Amino acid sequence: MTDIFYPFQWIADKLTYDVIGINPETHLAASVNFIIYDVLKIFFLLSVMIFAISYIRTYITPEKTRKVLGGKKGLRYHLVASLIGTVSPFCSCSSVPLFIGFVEAGVPLGVTFSFLITSPLVNEAAVAVLWATLGFKATAIYVVSGVVLGVFGGYLIGVLKLEKYVEEFVYKIKVGNAASEPENLSVKERAGAAFEGVKEIVGKIWIYVIVGVSIGGIFHGYAPEGILAKYAGEGNLFAVPIAVILGVPLYSNVMGMIPIVESLIGKGLPIGTSLAFLMSVTAVSFPEMVILKKVLKNELIAVFVSIVALSIIFTGYLFNILL
Repeated sequence: MTDIFYPFQWIADKLTYDVIGINPETHLAASVNFIIYDVLKIFFLLSVMIFAISYIRTYITPEKTRKVLGGKKGLRYHLVASLIGTVSPFCSCSSVPLFIGFVEAGVPLGVTFSFLITSPLVNEAAVAVLWATLGFKATAIYVVSGVVLGVFGGYLIGVLKLEKYVEEFVYKIKVGNAASEPENLSVKERAGAAFEGVKEIVGKIWIYVIVGVSIGGIFHGYAPEGILAKYAGEGNLFAVPIAVILGVPLYSNVMGMIPIVESLIGKGLPIGTSLAFLMSVTAVSFPEMVILKKVLKNELIAVFVSIVALSIIFTGYLFNILL
């Protein structure tokens, strides 16, 4: 991984020490070098990852997803729904129309939640930034955890039979079958759509990445070694649930938070606590709950949040023990 990103480190070293002329032994040099290197690395992986996933997305439509999952029950369909969620073009902003469409198409409530949990939790932008900052192992853990959380959370909601806590009007809506078949696109057209996806997503999140990397760079250069290990390390029994609680209102800043977390890990924050924080930012964000309130009653929202939050906390503790 180091060899792949060596050119970015070379550029960061050149700019920091030769062009800008900062003394390598200073805290400022450590911060500036970190910021330049991470910005280059993240935007490179971000562009590659978004292009690849956006290309795959040209084969996926909400109608196809509902067709695959409609009326299907069983743990394997929760897994299918969760896996589709990892490459779906949907975020919490589209939760309400997606939820209505899935219910109208006969997709079981639990399977629907397996999709809705994983779709915002595992997205290509977060995967790219996480890979660039924390490496492949942490990224693999993040993706697998997201899928498992989607399967477990959706399955448990299905077992509890909570359909009565869905607003009644949802069952009466007919969303129709417009554009049920995707257009047959050429390779060039799909590549063009993928390139547009890169421009659109990077255009929306670039500022969060730069701000996040800059804050992370300050921590990297100036925060005392081991300070987080002292206050949020393995000795603090409540570090993981505190991280989850803090992550809930930060959904819109997930891209910027990953580089910050990278720097904090370097200063002693356990990786399980860090991943729990990231998963809470994307899976149980306050904005998504506000949106879902339009179609779900408070009881179901409370169950949904509790299941996912407890699953994330368990995952955080587990990874702190294993890693």
